[in-house]
Amino acid sequence: MRVLFLPIPAIGHAYPMVPLAWALRAAGHEVLFGTAFGGLAVEKAGLPVVEVELGQDRPEVLAKLAGKLAETNPGLHAKLRERGDTGLDSLEEAVPFFAEKSAAFTGVLVDLARTWRPDLVVHSPLYGGALVAAAVLGVPSVECREGFGRTECLAVLMYEHMKEVFADYGATGLPERRTGTDSSPPSMIEGSPGGWPMRHVPYSGGARLPAWLMPPVVTPERPRVGLSLGSGSGTWRLEMAASILAAAADLDIELVLALGDVDIDALGAIPPNTRIPGWVPLSALVRTCTALIHHGGGGTTLTALEAGVPQLVLATGADNGINARAVHNRGAGISAKIEEVDTALLRRLITDDALHSTARQVRTEISTMPAPAEIVPRLVSLCGP
Repeated sequence: MRVLFLPIPAIGHAYPMVPLAWALRAAGHEVLFGTAFGGLAVEKAGLPVVEVELGQDRPEVLAKLAGKLAETNPGLHAKLRERGDTGLDSLEEAVPFFAEKSAAFTGVLVDLARTWRPDLVVHSPLYGGALVAAAVLGVPSVECREGFGRTECLAVLMYEHMKEVFADYGATGLPERRTGTDSSPPSMIEGSPGGWPMRHVPYSGGARLPAWLMPPVVTPERPRVGLSLGSGSGTWRLEMAASILAAAADLDIELVLALGDVDIDALGAIPPNTRIPGWVPLSALVRTCTALIHHGGGGTTLTALEAGVPQLVLATGADNGINARAVHNRGAGISAKIEEVDTALLRRLITDDALHSTARQVRTEISTMPAPAEIVPRLVSLCGP
């Protein structure tokens, strides 16, 4: 069986698909990723990747779409922006924007699918071009769902907004066989899972671990708190990090800034309880932490939950607020705004027994969910007669 993975071209959308791709390869199936930009980092996972040519004018196209959205729907524009005021209330709100965005890049995805002829397309939710590609070939499509935004209605809504695009490529409707994987722990969602439950297996890239992360030396001398603010490059990340540094300066902890390559000078005074290692795999770091502070990305949120670590989520627009609310409502962490972060809040994150107990409960729940390898036979059956 051939499986084409079409993530939205960004690390945060491509990395969550890696464990399922590994499981398929281990079972003897062929896989191929079609992506671009940050998503190309998947090649470091030892998986074959084709760079789809989205066009050199892509930044200009996206800027034009964003500008149009700001004029026609300023509320949605604010929610989709990093550092948005509240973020999305549901993923359905974002469908009109992503449908128009997908329409600009559908052709290259359809061309890749027609050339490689997969038996199955695995894709990100809100990636309408992938739905078109699967429909054109008449093969099943599977949404790889990470995070707590519900996606059951997205494909139908996407089709309503992209009917003309589907028709342009000879597709008269959505793929007849559609499903998805859902990595949300059941106790953290309303109703039943939106697809096949699948355990979140953290993947954040491979690396040679520094001595302070190497097993068996994984228990720090004092509470370790990780800080991760996503893979973007906005200056707001440094501003948030500086605020957290100030709030944590007087705590007897080790604060690890896992921010990648950053301008340390822009952070101001660095307290002595701070470690700035550059990039380290989050999946390795979080297992040595007492708590994690982050921006609310779906993969980051689930990685902390899988490790049984309480988290402070500082949602930064898009669907991050949805993830933050799910963590807060379950009692596995705290949702807050950056201006609410002070020494007392960080002390609560580290010492609150209820937060730690609930986080461990969710970790146990995740461990009972089907592993990606257990999903492979279901994918094979989906492609059967």
